[in-house]
Amino acid sequence: MKNRLPVFAAALWWGSLSAIGFMAVPMLFANLPQASMAGFMAAKLFAAQTWVSLACGLLLLVLAKDKASNTIQPWARAALGFVLAGMLMALVVQYGVSPKIVQRENLKFWHGLGTLLYALQWLCAALVLWRTSAPASRA
Repeated sequence: MKNRLPVFAAALWWGSLSAIGFMAVPMLFANLPQASMAGFMAAKLFAAQTWVSLACGLLLLVLAKDKASNTIQPWARAALGFVLAGMLMALVVQYGVSPKIVQRENLKFWHGLGTLLYALQWLCAALVLWRTSAPASRA
């Protein structure tokens, strides 16, 4: 069961990014009467998503080391960089980019940067999911 936890964490991370960023938030802007209402709710969803990303990333970091043999798990060799990069992007968006968007300071630039970082985080999570779910190589 323990060897399935990395796949579960990666799937939760990638799936939650997909559901929030590509379904829930666009539906807010399509269905709420004012863009400001949709933006307010989107900010709340993205903040919650940051915590999901960090929790999944931390779990993956903890599970990367095999405590019995004191070695790095095979899936982790190729995935840890993407885990760390995805976690860093989540933090940068939440604490660096989002405050600028809320202040409406150069909105087009900061929104574009936030979207790019979110998409790159999604890609990192997808690559981590791909690595954790790959069959173990036979050595």
